[in-house]
Amino acid sequence: MAALSSLDELIAALRCLPGVGPRSAQRMAYHLLQRDRTGAARLAQAMERALAVLRHCVRCNTFSEEDVCARCASPRRDASRLCVVESPSDLAMIEQTQSYDGFYYVLMGRLSPLDGIGPRELGLERLIARADDGQVREVILATNFTNEGEVTALTLASLLTARGLTVSRLSRGVPVGGELEHTDVGTIAQALAERRTLS
Repeated sequence: MAALSSLDELIAALRCLPGVGPRSAQRMAYHLLQRDRTGAARLAQAMERALAVLRHCVRCNTFSEEDVCARCASPRRDASRLCVVESPSDLAMIEQTQSYDGFYYVLMGRLSPLDGIGPRELGLERLIARADDGQVREVILATNFTNEGEVTALTLASLLTARGLTVSRLSRGVPVGGELEHTDVGTIAQALAERRTLS
């Protein structure tokens, strides 16, 4: 088998990105080489630097250049609440709402027995230790509403309530600005089940 050319290696490397297939990877490679060599060099340098300096925050497990990220080091955040998310991008989305001022824990995945990802692979013992620090009173489970996310939330709820912590889950329902006729029936059913009283 012949060794890959540098162009083939670049295309293969770009395919590791989520949602990027062979044709998209090829288009990206040609664009970077033909039209944006400066951008390609900047991308390569940024990736090399990120790989060299980023590690996991010891408190929330997200990516950080320091042992404790700036968010976890902030004295302005509510130490009594801990929001558990699957990924750093989920954390970023919640932060964008500007409606939560507690701390986070990033699982860096979700339970998926079919893929061989169990509690040990996710390092759930670290989360339990973080939640059981004496300051946290409520753990908000903000895993995704997929089968794996639901299994993860149920497992965590069981482990955390056994330690006397209050555990809540993000609610599901009709999105803000959404119209019922354009909403799937599962979402409508869940919104009905989780309705609340207006006072």
